[in-house]
Amino acid sequence: MAKDTKKKPAAKVRKKRAAAPVPERLPAAPLKPKKAVRRAEARHLAPLEGPRDGDATVLDRLWDTVESRRLAGDAATSHSARLMARGTAKVAQKLGEEAVECVIEATLGHRTETVLESADLLYHLVVVWVDAGIRPEEVWAELRRREGISGIAEKAARPKGIVRAARTTKLA
Repeated sequence: MAKDTKKKPAAKVRKKRAAAPVPERLPAAPLKPKKAVRRAEARHLAPLEGPRDGDATVLDRLWDTVESRRLAGDAATSHSARLMARGTAKVAQKLGEEAVECVIEATLGHRTETVLESADLLYHLVVVWVDAGIRPEEVWAELRRREGISGIAEKAARPKGIVRAARTTKLA
């Protein structure tokens, strides 16, 4: 009588993945981008290039422009006048939207978009100032007052009434 032989199940064989090939010698310096790539980059970055010696006086001039638009009140031709005609709540809402957009771009590491959104944010901040009757000199004076003071010390010196009015301990 023949012996019944059971076949053992074949052992599972795991295949080893081949390691990714590593170049023997990497170039010492990064390769220069192709001419077409350099031209495309220059074309896309050109709008951001401007005078490198700019200063904050542009904000003073922007405030003057927005204030003149408010005084003229021509909502048909001026975005600033149209925005302020919609009321303080809408002006503040737009500032908040621009702040969020700027934060998102900065968080994502999008430098170019952060620059663009920062400009939008500053414009809408100036609109808030004009709407509230705040002159840039007032803000500059407050910044000068705080200059050289630790942020921790400055916050500690704030009146506690502000914290109570804000109904938060985040300011404390």
